[in-house]
Amino acid sequence: MLSDRMSSIEEEFDAVRAALSDPSVSSDPARLRDLSRRHKELDEIVSTWRRLGQARSDFDTAREMIAEASGDDRELLHAEIESAEADIESLEARLNTLLIPKDPNDGRNVIVEIRGAEGGEEANLFARDLFDMYSHYAAARGWKLDVLSESPSERDGLNEVVFMVKGEDAWTRLEHEAGPHRVQRVPVTEAKGRVHTSAATVTVLPEADEVDVSIDPGDLKIDVYRSTGPGGQSVNTTDSAVRITHLPTGIVVAMQDEKSQIQNRAKAMVVLRARLLKAEQDRQAQELAQQRRSQVGGGGRSEKVRTYNYKENRVTDHRVNLTLHKLDQVLAGDLDMLVDALVADKRTRQLAGDHELKS
Repeated sequence: MLSDRMSSIEEEFDAVRAALSDPSVSSDPARLRDLSRRHKELDEIVSTWRRLGQARSDFDTAREMIAEASGDDRELLHAEIESAEADIESLEARLNTLLIPKDPNDGRNVIVEIRGAEGGEEANLFARDLFDMYSHYAAARGWKLDVLSESPSERDGLNEVVFMVKGEDAWTRLEHEAGPHRVQRVPVTEAKGRVHTSAATVTVLPEADEVDVSIDPGDLKIDVYRSTGPGGQSVNTTDSAVRITHLPTGIVVAMQDEKSQIQNRAKAMVVLRARLLKAEQDRQAQELAQQRRSQVGGGGRSEKVRTYNYKENRVTDHRVNLTLHKLDQVLAGDLDMLVDALVADKRTRQLAGDHELKS
């Protein structure tokens, strides 16, 4: 029953509120962060539930009174009933949405990795275009973007770029960007004007705190070597580059952009923790999918997620069958129409997998 579920949520809300007033919590940043985040979630759920209860009470009262009312009073009560019905419908829909289990990555910063894939140098040039697109989008959303690692290609493309996006809603709005992105255009390397199809891959990882992922130093193989590529003082002249291998999983992270070996090691550990967290979350999601055929589908990324067609000024997201003839605007960072559709699709699938509200 919904009322039993909400009683438990109200009890948890009271417990979280009491914990936040405990002086010992303020000296534990990680616990304070988690409790504050949970308090914010529960506060909205509880307040919506209580407003729904008031709307239902108003509806019942008006229905009881209308039986004995006449004239203007009856018309006023009719209006109150209609208003209460509208409020009830709206609040039930809102509560349905709020009761969807929260994504554990909501509120986290995001690490994005873009790599040129099929198509040689043209794929690397497209990887650069995608990076520019996300940079513009981050600026428009008021997010902070920090490049962690960058590997330029021969023609000013990108073999690979890894960057962090910091923003309260960064994960919610960027998680669906992961997967193969396909481009159809005449490459600058094409002498005969033929359209080529190339691709770049995008990986989206939630930033992991040290408390989220426990890494045994004994599981790490750390190599240092001399940086390669363009650089200033110290870069290319000292062993500042760092390669960290996580032996149990075989995950390898290399960083060389900073002059300091310590700085490169710190950046590499940030990326390593993110990859390990995502790997564990993917493993858990796969187990869950095997148990109850998750609404998100197979989750495989062998298929393209989006196509960018330059000749037709068209971008198509294949997951939600959305086509926009505004590729120039999308590449300039105007991603909201695509992102909004993907966020709405996720919410619809989540709602379809949950039970409707019952009185």
